[in-house]
Amino acid sequence: MIDIFTTGGTIDKIYFDALSEYQIGPTAIIDMLRENNVYAPHRVTQLLRKDSLELTDADRTEIYNAIMQSDADKILVTHGTDTMVDTGRFLRDIKGKTIVLTGALQPASLRKSDAEFNVGFALAAVQSLPHGIYVAMNGQIFDPAITQKDRAAGRFISN
Repeated sequence: MIDIFTTGGTIDKIYFDALSEYQIGPTAIIDMLRENNVYAPHRVTQLLRKDSLELTDADRTEIYNAIMQSDADKILVTHGTDTMVDTGRFLRDIKGKTIVLTGALQPASLRKSDAEFNVGFALAAVQSLPHGIYVAMNGQIFDPAITQKDRAAGRFISN
């Protein structure tokens, strides 16, 4: 069983015409997995609906506690990319589980989004990697302890 915890972030942003802005809506991952015929046993829990820049240590503690309380040893967390590595570092004390964080640089609701690829890649990673904490973005696996988002390049890099 793979536990998937969603926290919001760009992956779940939807466009509100009346407001001319994006807001975080219901998680996109449920439909995404169904539409892509994902049969790996999983359950989805929407923990938060926040932009990652708005996440607090209390929110990260909620994520930490959800992972600790899960009976699954494979955990996928969808997360906003701006503070994804911060949350990965926050989870560093969790042992005996494979935890993969992923997100998107473009909302899943957009045709040219990286969301579906990143989620699929992260699902493969969580089933293949040894216990530990990882960031899976755009075809690469990163250790959050030595990773940062390069905003100018729109990608993650290891230090």
